[in-house]
Amino acid sequence: MSSSELRRTALDATHRALGATMTDFAGWDMPLRYGSEREEHVAVRTRAGLFDLSHMGEITVTGPQAAELLNFALVGNIGTVKPGRARYTMICREDGGILDDLIVYRLGESEAASSHYMVVANASNAQVVLDALTERAAGFDAEVRDDRDAYALLAVQGPESPGILASLTDADLDGLKYYAGLPGTVAGVPALIARTGYTGEDGFELFVQPEHAVEVWQALTKAGEGAGLVPCGLSCRDTLRLEAGMPLYGNELTTSLTPFDAGLGRVVKFEKEGDFVGRAALTEAASRAEQNPPRVLVGLVAEGRRVPRAGYPVVAGGEVIGEVTSGAPSPTLGKPIAMAYVDPAHAAPGTEGVGVDIRGSHEPYEVVALPFYKRQK
Repeated sequence: MSSSELRRTALDATHRALGATMTDFAGWDMPLRYGSEREEHVAVRTRAGLFDLSHMGEITVTGPQAAELLNFALVGNIGTVKPGRARYTMICREDGGILDDLIVYRLGESEAASSHYMVVANASNAQVVLDALTERAAGFDAEVRDDRDAYALLAVQGPESPGILASLTDADLDGLKYYAGLPGTVAGVPALIARTGYTGEDGFELFVQPEHAVEVWQALTKAGEGAGLVPCGLSCRDTLRLEAGMPLYGNELTTSLTPFDAGLGRVVKFEKEGDFVGRAALTEAASRAEQNPPRVLVGLVAEGRRVPRAGYPVVAGGEVIGEVTSGAPSPTLGKPIAMAYVDPAHAAPGTEGVGVDIRGSHEPYEVVALPFYKRQK
């Protein structure tokens, strides 16, 4: 795809004015970094970072049977999500393979407004999710609407983010729990303010109309000057989520894996009423996982300096025992780290003799429990 065909966010000119290095990400021209990836990463861990996430895919589901449709289409129990709250869930194929991992927000502040949900899909899967929801809506009194062009999405993440945002909003941030969202204003602009993120830090994601994106970005930048806020690109977002042990679709999650294969069987709610897409296959997958445990997603910390990459074999005793799904230098640990699926026999933290085959050389790695990093609350 040529750069002229890439989709651009409402903040495109802002990123270029800041000297961002741009990259093609899922058909969008997105900022990879503005300066040093490491400095952006450290800013989020210690102060605050500002991200443009407008490439994410927003899909609105409304109507009297919106909850029933989502319960049928997704593996989670969306009917139990309270107004103003959000839930992490997945959409699977009939064979149980993961199509995408999602966050579903229940909008509206009363039980009467229970028929309004926003599904947020990964950029690379937004069309797939939209198509699947539209197809699965047949027979339900509910409407599925593509709202990808209706929102720009900004995220302010890091320990200083509550103070920065509080200076610009009328919303009660103290009362806003993790995985909750409420309508309010930011810099005088209407916004859905969600306490969610993909960095392992406290922070907020702000859904605004695209025409307001630049003024909200500028207001946050100004409000964050004294707190050390910096603009951040996709590169540090990846190292932040890796340290936090958060899966990335296409790496830790794919259509060839069920949620049980990915160690995320907890998101599948068999107890909910009625059928849902993939129920039979996932029931089998759950039973299979109990009898014959699948490979386990673990953390690996390098003893040397070489960085493992996705697809590299994990080895022990001359045998391949797994595969790296994500790897990068960790600014927080000061060493290369990776997530990998490995055979259960080698998954316990501290397991001896595990290495990664990096271009024919077996580099030693320590097996650790995920996440690599957990913020102090």
